[in-house]
Amino acid sequence: MSDFAFFALEALIKCIIIIAIFASLAGLATYAERKVLAYFQRRIGPDMVGPFGLIQLVADMIKLFTKEDIIPSNSQKFIFAIAPLISAICAFVSLAAIPMLPEFTLFGRVIQPIVADINVALLFVIGTSGLCFYAVFLGGLASNNKWSILGAARGLVAIISYESVGALALIAIVMLVGSFSLVDINNYQSDGFFSWLIFKQPLAFVLFIIALFIETNRTPLCLTENDAEIVAGYGTEYSGLRWGMFFIGEYASMIAGAILVTLLFLGGFNSFWIIPGWIMMIVKSSFIFFWYFWARAAFPQLRPDQVMKMCYLILIPLAVLNLLITALAVLL
Repeated sequence: MSDFAFFALEALIKCIIIIAIFASLAGLATYAERKVLAYFQRRIGPDMVGPFGLIQLVADMIKLFTKEDIIPSNSQKFIFAIAPLISAICAFVSLAAIPMLPEFTLFGRVIQPIVADINVALLFVIGTSGLCFYAVFLGGLASNNKWSILGAARGLVAIISYESVGALALIAIVMLVGSFSLVDINNYQSDGFFSWLIFKQPLAFVLFIIALFIETNRTPLCLTENDAEIVAGYGTEYSGLRWGMFFIGEYASMIAGAILVTLLFLGGFNSFWIIPGWIMMIVKSSFIFFWYFWARAAFPQLRPDQVMKMCYLILIPLAVLNLLITALAVLL
């Protein structure tokens, strides 16, 4: 087999694996979230369908995908129809440039668990994941429903503001490492526990986590949905498979965000003592993913004005200050 044919086959297999694994993980994450929230609220959670309620996933999937697909008569039908697909596609495309595990050898060839190892991977991931919100905005706008439009507009304002916070936090990381490559950022932290960037950039870590909650529409910073104010926001008119595509895209973005935090701040897939790197990657990413559930259970939903004031009066000044301190540290 020629090198080009092997490369093409390898890339195709990686794409299929990413879609299959992360679509499955998105479904499994719903079960995990329900169990975690039940524990925090002293409930049992799903436990009747299958062992430990695991088959509840299959039951929910069958119910979701067999529900009637309703398109409102006064909506922009084409945009309404493709918006959920855009959400899922952008979420999975962003995963293409994220290195998941350490490289390994197969049939005499070195395999990197990444679809495209590009030297501006960080920019690629942030750009493609940011495009996910276009799906939310287009879906809300095309629904021609006041609650959907309000949810989309609220989310648009928040995402534009908090992307600035996340970008400023990441620029500090790039200044330290000197590269936009996620592989280089991972390798920068390969000298042991205290080489992790969370110790050199603790403020950037906090700022990026907060921005990530806005990017993924998670409580307590979710402005696109609120039962007491705008019903289901942008998704008010969606049902069945189309709503499911939004759902899969959101959870795939959450998983990608957890992996990205691990790569940027928590040592990535470098081994720790006698623990292999791939195990460390899974453990750390799972811990960050757990924070989504923890925050939802522990914190109340913030008002839109509180979210925006926090951004412009607190977070952006802190991000700029952190950037200036990092620049001075690099120069000196």
